Amino acid sequence: MTSAHAVQTPPSRVPFYLSILVAFHIAIVIASNYLVQLPINLLGFHSTWGAFSFPFIFLATDLTVRLIGKVEARRVITRAMLPALLASYAVGVLFHEGHFNGWDALQSFNSFVFRIALASFAAYALGQLLDIQVFDRIRQKSRAWWLAPAAASIFGQALDTAAFFSIAFWRSTDAFMAANWMEIAMVDYVIKLAVSLLLFVPAYGMVLAAIVRSLRVSAMPAAAR
Repeated sequence: MTSAHAVQTPPSRVPFYLSILVAFHIAIVIASNYLVQLPINLLGFHSTWGAFSFPFIFLATDLTVRLIGKVEARRVITRAMLPALLASYAVGVLFHEGHFNGWDALQSFNSFVFRIALASFAAYALGQLLDIQVFDRIRQKSRAWWLAPAAASIFGQALDTAAFFSIAFWRSTDAFMAANWMEIAMVDYVIKLAVSLLLFVPAYGMVLAAIVRSLRVSAMPAAAR
């Protein structure tokens, strides 16, 4: 695995990476906001399908900090926030309760879906900014490639989960979520953390190593390849 020191990304590639990352963040937020409306039962505990999709964002954010820096990672968050909020609301209304409700559904305001989208907006901003700060601080002090993404996931996803579920479902009009949101939040956090530590932290290492190799090959003179 590559070390924890900085990777020199060609400046010409930064705008391309930013565009891809912003689109990726928006897509995952939209998918997660829809999937969080679909409850599942895991070994007797209540959770949602959103627990399996959202860790993708933390993987992307950590790679962004590692490759092009903390400032650019924050720029991705800033650019993705508002489009993700609007798109999440639209998709949530159109597919509320797991089925297509028709385009006419957009003509009336859905306060339940908007609350979920707004909660996601706040949780996304808080969780990602904390993730960036923790990741950047640790990667500068440790040569262990896995320590920064692992610690960032633990703290970032804790804040994200607490903010999202408390804002979205405390005294919600959805009786099931209003009664079970704390249990669901705790199970959701455990699932997301397990997925992140067991799957996405190793994936971070493999993807980073592949990108570093690609950048080094691109930087080599053609005759030396």
